[in-house]
Amino acid sequence: MIELSPHRLSLSTGIDMDVFTAGNPKNPAIIFLHGFPESHRTWRHQIAHFADRFYCIAPDQRGYRGTSKPKQVDAYTADKLTADIFALADALHVQQFIIAGHDWGGAIAWSVALNGQAGALNPAWAGRVPRAIIANAPHPYIFQRLLITDMNQRESSQYIRAFRDPANDAVVQEHGLTGLLLKTIKWDKPNAMEPEERAALLADWNDRDTCFGMLNWYRASAIYVPAMDEDAEIPAFAAGAFPPLMIPTLVIWAMDDLALPPSNIDGIEKLVPNVTIAPVADCGHFVIWEQPDAVNAAMSKFLA
Repeated sequence: MIELSPHRLSLSTGIDMDVFTAGNPKNPAIIFLHGFPESHRTWRHQIAHFADRFYCIAPDQRGYRGTSKPKQVDAYTADKLTADIFALADALHVQQFIIAGHDWGGAIAWSVALNGQAGALNPAWAGRVPRAIIANAPHPYIFQRLLITDMNQRESSQYIRAFRDPANDAVVQEHGLTGLLLKTIKWDKPNAMEPEERAALLADWNDRDTCFGMLNWYRASAIYVPAMDEDAEIPAFAAGAFPPLMIPTLVIWAMDDLALPPSNIDGIEKLVPNVTIAPVADCGHFVIWEQPDAVNAAMSKFLA
């Protein structure tokens, strides 16, 4: 496995972030964003594959591991998590970068891409993101509409309501994140992950500050998840027009994802006109390390 260089950076957004890099800083940069409940290590196979051609940057995001963990829920809103990534690029003196994200990291990658494409509203960010790579992270417009109209997606997302419910805080305090996962989504695929990686994750999940930092991503999100018996209406941001993402975008989708079924990529071309879709068969949610060869091949073709 490639050796990563650690950095501890104080960002302009007010947090200290642990960041790991590989490759030559003179090469084009890729910022890799991890999802819940992982770390920068989730992209280990891709970093090893691309570090000879790209400057690979992988942070532990706000609330995770050694990075700052504000206790207030509103410290984890999407605008702040997005600003962290541009501040990270600034701290490393990177002007342009490809953004790549999985799961929650993919949700922030959508935001970074929309804010970083040419013509975006913030002049400090516009034009800085020429390409985006998204792995099993739904487009916010499509996902929100499915939560209202598709009962399969709504049922698959009920765990989010549990993550947001303070009544479950006692479970986390007593058993760490593992206790809540076993109660809600029963995520457990020990054979799909290297034992040392799994051991590192379990250790992270025992740190109570990290547990609540991770859960605050869900609690601060504007995504509305109705109860199964609720007669819900589509929120305003997903009811009308949504700004298109015009940059070349690769969407990698594991087709057996139980939490995010393939309905999340239906019609995505209307929102992302320059999209390339790379389906990965016989694979669950954690596609970037469950099927790393397929992911690396799709990324290599896209970035060629």
